Amino acid sequence: MPSASSSLNATRRERDLDDLAGGGVVDLLVVGGGVTGAGVALDAASRGLSVVLVDKHDLAFGTSRWSSKLVHGGLRYLATGHVGIAYESAHERAILIERTAPHLVRALPNVFPLTESVSHRTAAMIRAGQLAGDTLRRAAGTSNAILPRSRRVSGMEVRRYAPTVRAEGLRGGLVFWDGQLVDDVRLVVALARTAASLGARVLTRTAAVEVSGTGALLRDELTGSTLQVDARMVVNAAGVWAGTLADGITMRPSRGTHLVVRDETLGGLTGALNLPVPGTSSRFILVLPAGDGRVYIGLTDEEVHGEIPDVPTASEDEITFLLETVSLSLQRPLTRDDVIGTFSGLRPLLDAGEGETSDLSRKHVVLTGDDGLVSVVGGKLTTYRRMAEDAVDAALTASGRSAGPCRTTNLPLVGSADRATLGGIVAPARLVARYGTEATDVVAEAGGDRSLLEPLAPHVPTVPAELRWAVRHEGALDVDDLLDRRTRVGLVAADRELALPFAEAALSR
Repeated sequence: MPSASSSLNATRRERDLDDLAGGGVVDLLVVGGGVTGAGVALDAASRGLSVVLVDKHDLAFGTSRWSSKLVHGGLRYLATGHVGIAYESAHERAILIERTAPHLVRALPNVFPLTESVSHRTAAMIRAGQLAGDTLRRAAGTSNAILPRSRRVSGMEVRRYAPTVRAEGLRGGLVFWDGQLVDDVRLVVALARTAASLGARVLTRTAAVEVSGTGALLRDELTGSTLQVDARMVVNAAGVWAGTLADGITMRPSRGTHLVVRDETLGGLTGALNLPVPGTSSRFILVLPAGDGRVYIGLTDEEVHGEIPDVPTASEDEITFLLETVSLSLQRPLTRDDVIGTFSGLRPLLDAGEGETSDLSRKHVVLTGDDGLVSVVGGKLTTYRRMAEDAVDAALTASGRSAGPCRTTNLPLVGSADRATLGGIVAPARLVARYGTEATDVVAEAGGDRSLLEPLAPHVPTVPAELRWAVRHEGALDVDDLLDRRTRVGLVAADRELALPFAEAALSR
């Protein structure tokens, strides 16, 4: 069973809040429970600092659960000349896929079909970028055994990866390999639980009402009670909401939307499709096999004005754009009826003046306020670890304090193991891919009741034992935590309705 110190649940949350109410100063307070905030908490806790992480809602409530689920090596940044960001991405990908979370990251073939709409010049540019990506992979130390070299493939091979690609005019394809998460929320939860195993207090449903460089006034969103927490250092990792906590920070978020379709709609993808956007040479639509019988299609880039919503929603224009663009390369055009769900996330971009949001830098920035409050903004999911390291270093510098060196380049997350060990675990493969070495513990939640290891419903391979596990060990406090984050059942409204009684039963225990 997992060590008690890594388990997050309602009992531990209540105990940690009571302890904080007793007074004392913590070394580091982190505001924001997304991938960056969880990464900061883990980095600091692994250096021996006392840490409190708070989020108004839940782990991975914001942008971190709305990504394309890719751990990418920076190929897209090479196209825009951002070599430094590209190398950083390749380096961080190597850490995740080989050392810290091999149970959550798999190699994914990305296929560029050379259709009639892809000119020979564009094909040559893509191929040159792939070769440069191979160089980055080698420089980052990732072997061919983990991520094979890119290559040209025949039209027949393209259709083996993606059977519904239009055969007419297809002159082959280009394939490169990248990393893909089984799910982005699984990574955030693993980070938070690993931090908790090192003593960090992880408090969801806990809002930071007033924040400074020396602490914050917190409010328990479940009871309404407040408490003041004094901290030697404070890191603002609130993502698109960072500007609401710190003066002088203006965010310029852009919305990225994905469609959700059934896997059978696209004939059973075994690789991701990269399809060109007409009239551009560097924009592509991604068609991503997502597991659990689903495929994600994205990604848009629409600037968002006004108040930032808690849960962004796709516009009909975005849905139409994605459907029409993808359909240009398919034997059968997709229609609105093929879409079983959508999700949208807001990129936490720092405002850099004029220009399109698609032109704004994806490089992260760490800013220190006059009161010592450290804010980390921008960046990408793949580079969360480096963002966290830089934020903790900045907080230590601002406070004049010291701590041990960063350990997260080699610190395995809960459930992690080498691939040989993972391959020998006696548990359903789907559970091993989501929980790693803890898959056998998830199975044990069934207590011998085989019905708890059966899918919740057709098209919903999540099993009831996972819901029980999430309540007892992953900090799930309500139905939304279970269905919309710990599992992704809620991405499809019809599936969510079928799963609702099982979620309520897990919480009732």
